[in-house]
Amino acid sequence: MRHPAVAVASPFRFSVNMSLKIASWNVNSIKARQEHVARFLKEKNPDVLFIQELKGETFPEISSDYHVVYVGQKTYNGVAILTHHGEETKIISTRLAGDDTDEQARYLEIEFKGLRLINIYLPNGNPVQEDSDKFPYKLKWMERLYHRLSQLRSEQIPFLVGGDFNVIPDDIDCYNPTAWQGDALFRIETHQAWRALLNLGLSDAYRVLNPLTANAYTFWDYQAGAWPQNHGIRIDHFLLSPPVTDRLLSCWIDPTPRGWDKASDHTPIFIELSEI
Repeated sequence: MRHPAVAVASPFRFSVNMSLKIASWNVNSIKARQEHVARFLKEKNPDVLFIQELKGETFPEISSDYHVVYVGQKTYNGVAILTHHGEETKIISTRLAGDDTDEQARYLEIEFKGLRLINIYLPNGNPVQEDSDKFPYKLKWMERLYHRLSQLRSEQIPFLVGGDFNVIPDDIDCYNPTAWQGDALFRIETHQAWRALLNLGLSDAYRVLNPLTANAYTFWDYQAGAWPQNHGIRIDHFLLSPPVTDRLLSCWIDPTPRGWDKASDHTPIFIELSEI
C-alpha cells in the first residue's frame, strides 16, 4: 500500500531560521474525533490548524496551548481555526459574502501575523440532477468565493485559503478518473470555477512543489477498501496569493491520521511558510 507524504522544498529558496506551519483537516465530526485532534496537535505541533466539518454548534476543550475561533452549525458543516496562545488573531468574517440567506457554516476569515487566513468547507454539490439545488449551490458558492478573493487581490492583502474544497483538480488527483465522471467534484463546471480561482493569480500549494506526484490523496472513502488500496482523491487544498506563494517552503500530505482507529475519511495537508 502506498500512501506518500511528499515534502519538497524548492532548490531556489534560501534556508530560514523561522517558519510558519499551517495544517488543514476535515475531521468529519469534532465530537467523534476530539481525541484525534488532541493527539495530532501534540505530535505535529502546527502553528495553525484549520478544521472542517465540525458537525456541531460547540467546540470542545481540546488543548490549552491553542486558541480557537469557530463557526458551528447543528449536525452539519462548521469550520474552526486553532492558533497558538499568545498569537494575536482578529476575526474578519464568519460568513461568505454574496448571499444573506445562506446560513450554512462554511467560511471563516481571520487576520493572523499580517496574513489573511481563510478556512472553507466548500459544498460537495451532489447529487447532480435537475430536481436538486445542491450543484447550483456549489457553483454559486464558488462564484461568491471568487468575488471575495478578487476583492482581496485588488486590495493587495496577502492571503491563503485552505480547507476541504470538494474539488478534484485533475486526473492525477484521483485514483480512477473514469469513476468520477459526472460527479460534482469532477464536473467541467467545477473545473471551470476552480480555474477561475487560479486565474486570479493564486497557486495550488501542493502542485507548486509537487507538480507530477501521483497517488497523493487527502480523502479515502470508508467503503470498498479505498484506504488500504490507496484508492483516494485529493480534495483538500491550500490556495496562496502571490506574496504568500513567495514564502512557500514546503507542502505535504500526512496520511498517518487516516490509519488511526475510527479515523476521519480525510487526512491533514500541511504548508510551511517562511517568516517575513
